[in-house]
Amino acid sequence: MSSSDRLGELLDPATAVLLTVECQQGVVGPDSALPELAREARSSGALANVAKLVAAAHASGMQVIHAIAERRPDGRGSGRNARLFRAAERLPVQQLPGTAAVRVAPPVEVAEEDLVVRRLHGLSPLHGTGVDALLRNLGCRTLVVTGVSANVAIPNAVFDAVNHGYTAVVPTDAIAGVPSAYTSAVIRNTLALVATLATTDEVLGRLRRRSRQLD
Repeated sequence: MSSSDRLGELLDPATAVLLTVECQQGVVGPDSALPELAREARSSGALANVAKLVAAAHASGMQVIHAIAERRPDGRGSGRNARLFRAAERLPVQQLPGTAAVRVAPPVEVAEEDLVVRRLHGLSPLHGTGVDALLRNLGCRTLVVTGVSANVAIPNAVFDAVNHGYTAVVPTDAIAGVPSAYTSAVIRNTLALVATLATTDEVLGRLRRRSRQLD
């Protein structure tokens, strides 16, 4: 089986789910708590590519899950056992429930059928968040991972997907981290070992073909 045919098999909307990771206004929006990461997500085209993939998933019937990171004003339920968590307490923009910071950032669109999963703790969109149970209930076999950051949450999501028995697909131009060279290194030296890598255009081509079959 060619790599193209293999990708097409993995991207069956009946058994694949598209996951967006922390594509929220307080992370990748204009008023981000992490402006360097936000600039990279936008200037690299990664956020625009996430939006394209979400639109194509909607058109093809593939389920979309948006993973959002939040923090209560009093910090209850959030960890302090990592430097990253303690730094988050001091950021000028807080990811508070119900605020603009935890809304999915344009140009990514949220459809009525999308699932939005919010977490108060940890580094992973999957572990301890209920996403694994949702994926199993959806009949998922392939998880397409997009968003930020290539430094922490994206590798974490991919590792957790593999550890839970899913096949991970990573559109390499739909993830971002800082610095940009680090994202390339993570893709080449880490994600390539555990995930199926593709470009956004390759994934879009497969999903659009599925959409035409539905028409």
